[in-house]
Amino acid sequence: MATEEPLIRYATEEDVPTILTLIQELATYEKASSSVIATTSSLLATLSFPISSSSSSTSSPTSSTSITPPKFTPGYAKTLLIFPPTSSPSCPPTPSPPCAGLALFFPNYSTWRSAPGIYLEDLYIKPEHRGKGYGTRLLRRLARECVDIGGQRLEWSVLKWNQPSLAFYEGLGAKRLEEWVGCRVEGEELGRMAGGGDGREEERED
Repeated sequence: MATEEPLIRYATEEDVPTILTLIQELATYEKASSSVIATTSSLLATLSFPISSSSSSTSSPTSSTSITPPKFTPGYAKTLLIFPPTSSPSCPPTPSPPCAGLALFFPNYSTWRSAPGIYLEDLYIKPEHRGKGYGTRLLRRLARECVDIGGQRLEWSVLKWNQPSLAFYEGLGAKRLEEWVGCRVEGEELGRMAGGGDGREEERED
């Protein structure tokens, strides 16, 4: 059915090649393309997808109607995809428009608030679809998902040099967490930390 509104839906297993392409494009934009080691196989093994008939669940980005959440396969993160309208007053109908962008996210938790939340790992809109409000629609959809699970925070990270994105997010009401510094352990350091004993040696050195 032709629509004049963008379509947001959960990604299915069949969308994984598209997800990988968008991840790679985002990494290129962030000047970190060499850091991407994800593959279609690893994404299939670690992402969560809607089950059976609910895999085609769609959502109007402007609708506030409550719907029954679909059930998902085991996985660590979910993905929302946004697609352009299939028709418009100035263009003929397009049966299957290509994906315009994604939001990949997973749940987190606040001890101070004793409440769940959502962490947005990746938000990406393809260059030819920017300026159409698609990023705003995805963020609003995620905000609704957060509210629906009783969450109190929607969080994400932004590169300091990415001033256009920072200005965009602040325009939507996001606040910079200037007092916090992100920390990360990965690769060989993670392996050494995991195999480093119970920490008593470090305590004696103090």
